[in-house]
Amino acid sequence: MAQANGGVFRTSDLTALGYNTYAIRKLINENVIERIKPSYYRLCEAAEELSEAAQIAQLFPDGVLCMYTALFYYRYSDRTPLEWNIAVDRDTSKSRFKLDYPFVQPYYMKKELLSFGVTTADYGDCTMQIFDRDRLICECIFCENKMDRETYNKAIQGYVADTKKNVPKLLEYAEKRRILKKVKDRIGVWL
Repeated sequence: MAQANGGVFRTSDLTALGYNTYAIRKLINENVIERIKPSYYRLCEAAEELSEAAQIAQLFPDGVLCMYTALFYYRYSDRTPLEWNIAVDRDTSKSRFKLDYPFVQPYYMKKELLSFGVTTADYGDCTMQIFDRDRLICECIFCENKMDRETYNKAIQGYVADTKKNVPKLLEYAEKRRILKKVKDRIGVWL
């Protein structure tokens, strides 16, 4: 069951196998499984092998790395993020993000906003979904007032200097996010 579910399973999965609350507690006490967060478990033997990135990938397969985490990945920021920034569907249960560790900061969006500008990235020992460079800069401009000013400026300058940028794609994404004028004002000066 652990392999079929990517190493993470829920209380309902254990109940389906015939384990009641007492039996689940016994498995925890005998160090067979460990609780990651309420209703989420993994095998104890797998706990040592699992990196933080792999835990995030397993717990949030529908999430997309964004903002500070993605800026650090693309080297648009030299600050190591203190938490994982993940874009998710706004209808996702808020309780999924109540974790003691690793620290996760969700960014809630409409489902259709998660369907474009998404690519994959090798993050340590796993592959995760991440916004591509152009979409990431759109999100930074969209959230300009919520971002640290120094990080924001470095991100814009890093994008402008990046040889892998795709300005037509950036403008397409900006139109979908309804910030085309704002993007032209912020980026157009540099291009």
